[in-house]
Amino acid sequence: MSDPKAGTEAAEVTQQNHEAAEVEALPAERPEPAPDPHDLGLELPESRDEAVAMLLEEVEKAREEANSYLDDLKRVAADFDNYRKRSIRDQASTLDRAAERVVRNLLPVLDTFDAALGTEPKTDSERQLYSGMLSTRQQLLSALQAEGLEVIPTIDEPFDPEVHEPAGAPGGGDGELVVSGELRRGYRLSGKVVRPALVSLDVRE
Repeated sequence: MSDPKAGTEAAEVTQQNHEAAEVEALPAERPEPAPDPHDLGLELPESRDEAVAMLLEEVEKAREEANSYLDDLKRVAADFDNYRKRSIRDQASTLDRAAERVVRNLLPVLDTFDAALGTEPKTDSERQLYSGMLSTRQQLLSALQAEGLEVIPTIDEPFDPEVHEPAGAPGGGDGELVVSGELRRGYRLSGKVVRPALVSLDVRE
């Protein structure tokens, strides 16, 4: 009776022999031929030492040239990055100026609403008109506030010449100047004063 284990081992050996034969049959990888110095425009001397020295000198020249190109590339990249950042700043500045111009043109409209809403409605039709103007003014103000518009605080605020424009001189005294009345509303746009508030002042001890 034949041994099954021996048959399996013989089959494995035969398979290994086939695989080894296939590997040997594969063509051997050929090394890349060395570049011909003539193709590189070089005439090497016959002396080995002189040829090595010449090649080292050429390598050093090529390295210096590559570093020079790299420095030029870095300068171009830095110039382009500066140009890109400057363009972004200029674009943002242009948009800010355009937004400020639009807001300045709309401030008289807000002033008109404020003046109209300062009267007390007496009849039903006046109350309906008042309610419509109030709603329209609030919509306009909300749209402008979404773009960065802020109302400058006035009443009972300490006087600030950066945001408050006094209408006349306050009364005498050595106390603190405080805003006592608002004659025209003032506004900031994204933190910048587009129009100071016109106010009356009082002196508080």
